[in-house]
Amino acid sequence: MLGEFVTRALILVLGYAYPAFECFKTMEKNRVEMHELRFWCQYWIIVAVLTVFERVVDMFISWLPMYGEMKLALIIYLWYPKTKGTGYVYETLLRPYVSMREPDIDRSLRELHARAWDLALYYWQNCTSLGQTKFFEIVQFISAQFGKVTKANNETADQHLQRLANQPQQKNERHDYTPSAPPLSPPRSSFSLFPKQRKQPSDHHRRPPMPPPPGNVYR
Repeated sequence: MLGEFVTRALILVLGYAYPAFECFKTMEKNRVEMHELRFWCQYWIIVAVLTVFERVVDMFISWLPMYGEMKLALIIYLWYPKTKGTGYVYETLLRPYVSMREPDIDRSLRELHARAWDLALYYWQNCTSLGQTKFFEIVQFISAQFGKVTKANNETADQHLQRLANQPQQKNERHDYTPSAPPLSPPRSSFSLFPKQRKQPSDHHRRPPMPPPPGNVYR
């Protein structure tokens, strides 16, 4: 099984790019043959129908194995020179069904076209009004943020100017300040009416008497 990415790439190349180039070459010929133009017109009709149904059918049968490979094989079968299945599919399947229900399909497409146009106008008006509201909200938000930033900058500038204005005054106060002399302590007088008495050492603080030397011991 091929990868999903590879399958999609091959479908785009072999189902759209190559047939579009072949159709371009057919249109640019000096003598365009009618059956070639008819063949490519039938091919693009079938591809358009398959693309429309693919959006709905893929949700239900895309889980089938080899589903992408089968779509690729069908695309190649439609334009391959040896098979040219476009004529068979168009003449056998598509043309009889569309011819029988052409009035109903035409009426349904007209109604769908009108509803789609009304729906597009409705959404366009709502998107326009919603876009205007969101635009003014964004402008108000930006203005509010800008005002906050401007206010903060002004406050910072005022504080800076106030600091600069207070600095010379603080310097002058520092220069004018003269330290005062320390207070004089009261003079101590050497004369006192009541002289202090020295405390006599107590008995337990007195030193014991020295023992006599050994040579002077009395016998």
